Amino acid sequence: MQKLILLVALILMPMIGFAGDDKKEAEEGPVIEYIEMTPKFTVNLAEPKKYLLVKVQLLVEGAENVEKIKKNMPMLRHEIILMLSGIPRADLETMEQREALRVKTKDLITEALAKTKNSDGFRDIFFSEFLVN
Repeated sequence: MQKLILLVALILMPMIGFAGDDKKEAEEGPVIEYIEMTPKFTVNLAEPKKYLLVKVQLLVEGAENVEKIKKNMPMLRHEIILMLSGIPRADLETMEQREALRVKTKDLITEALAKTKNSDGFRDIFFSEFLVN
């Protein structure tokens, strides 16, 4: 009889460990996810035969917010393309100018999502690729 109890206890031990994992995930908070805006943005700059190629990642908090933002991706792409098109190349030369552009893009996305009441989970934007030619 003792062997049976020991065998049942050994079988149930891993299940008890897994039950604690669900509590641990709930305590850690909401899911943070990066959404890549594909394809990359390629826009003409103010100077002839000059362009900007940029890869954009959105930082979104909460799985339910990821879907809301993905539904608005065409509108967000449109707004970003209009903002980036025609920028003078001289405005993209320093790290400070590029960071200012990132902040301006973040503000633009926040405003666009607020119009559709879907800005809750949007946290930040990052340029993961940036080429000026």
